[in-house]
Amino acid sequence: MKITGKFDVNLNPLDFYALGESGIKLGRMSIDKTFHGDLEATSKGEMLSAMTSVKGSAGYVAIEQVIGTLLGKKGGFVLQHFGTMDKGKDRLVIEIVPDSGTEQLSGLAGRMAIKIEAGQHCYEFVYELA
Repeated sequence: MKITGKFDVNLNPLDFYALGESGIKLGRMSIDKTFHGDLEATSKGEMLSAMTSVKGSAGYVAIEQVIGTLLGKKGGFVLQHFGTMDKGKDRLVIEIVPDSGTEQLSGLAGRMAIKIEAGQHCYEFVYELA
C-alpha cells in the first residue's frame, strides 16, 4: 500500500550530554508531529544531530513513536530516521522498526519519505500489513 498526506511538526531543543569539537555542533531535539490524511496520528520522539563547519553538511538520527489510525486501523508503530546532507544534497531513510506495530497495526512494515513543499511538510508512506 502507498498513502500520502501532510503533517505538522514541532521541534524543541533538549539538553544534551555530548559536546562537539573542532567546529562540530551537536544537537538534541524533541519531535512532536500530527499526521493528517490516511494516517491520522500523533508522534513523539527524539533527534540527535551533528552540523559540520561546511555549509549544508550535517547528519541526524531519530526515533519517533506514532500512535493513531492508519486507514481506520488503530494502533502504533515506531519510525527510525537516518539522514545526511552533503553540501546540501540530502539523503534520508525512514523505516518502521521491525515488530514495533501494536494493536491492529501488528505486523506493519515499510518506509516513509518526507518532502517539504511551499513550507508544508508532506509524507509518502509505503507499507504492508501482515
